[in-house]
Amino acid sequence: MATQTKIPQKPVRKRTVKKKKSETPAWRWYLRIAIIIAVFGFVGWFLFTFREGISYYFGSKFDKKDDKNMVFDVRNIEVMKRHDDMLFGIDVSHYQGPIIWDSLNLMYDEFPIDFVFVRSTMGIDGVDARFDQNYKQARAFHFIRGAYHYYRPNESSVEQAENFIKNTKLEPGDFPPILDIEELPKKQSMDSLKVGLKKWLNLVENHYKVKPILYSGEHFYKTHLKDDFADYEVWVANYNFFVENIKPEWMMWQFTEKGTVPGIRSKVDVNIFNGSKNDLRQKLIK
Repeated sequence: MATQTKIPQKPVRKRTVKKKKSETPAWRWYLRIAIIIAVFGFVGWFLFTFREGISYYFGSKFDKKDDKNMVFDVRNIEVMKRHDDMLFGIDVSHYQGPIIWDSLNLMYDEFPIDFVFVRSTMGIDGVDARFDQNYKQARAFHFIRGAYHYYRPNESSVEQAENFIKNTKLEPGDFPPILDIEELPKKQSMDSLKVGLKKWLNLVENHYKVKPILYSGEHFYKTHLKDDFADYEVWVANYNFFVENIKPEWMMWQFTEKGTVPGIRSKVDVNIFNGSKNDLRQKLIK
């Protein structure tokens, strides 16, 4: 019987189907265009809004040690130029380290430093390590000076007032005492906090015979304090780049925490007093 020879079959090649490149959805193109427009818009806004600050920064000879701080310096200069009919000051604590007081003159080679705030006490028993030295030097170098207490909301308000009074001697020509409140309470309600703040303010006012000043961030003040403490002068902190001018109801505006000042190695808070030198004299302890 004859055997049949199997004829090998050629392997069948699978046809490769080329995948079509997926097209980018239209919405993604619109998103990219919107982002590009937003970036260029922000750059244009920044260059226009801070044009004087930019021009002064690059044209001035003040010591530009920290290029990373350039944006803040430009904004600081712009804000100060817009308020050059007002007074400028700084606030310091032990965080600034040793201060070379005879170098503490002009900020950015143009803006005089008229006043200096010094942290005195914190909570029921904290005393700033450099308060005595800084407060004496501020007077010795003819700055209008002020002292503030950092309020700790979970500690006794009465003991905090006693701590400030014990360690802070205010004299004629100084700012009234200042209460710095920035923290929300963890162990009590906001109503209880307000009661404590009023106790501190009343005790300190009775001792120094002058109404204290309140310091706080703008949001904290508007949300928690404004309605109940409207009869107190307010010193507001707001570092927002989009806030360009001091508000009429602010006695002072702390507009940056990244100021460059000769004689101080670290960055400092810079403040604007809302008025003239004569206006300021009316606010000081008699």
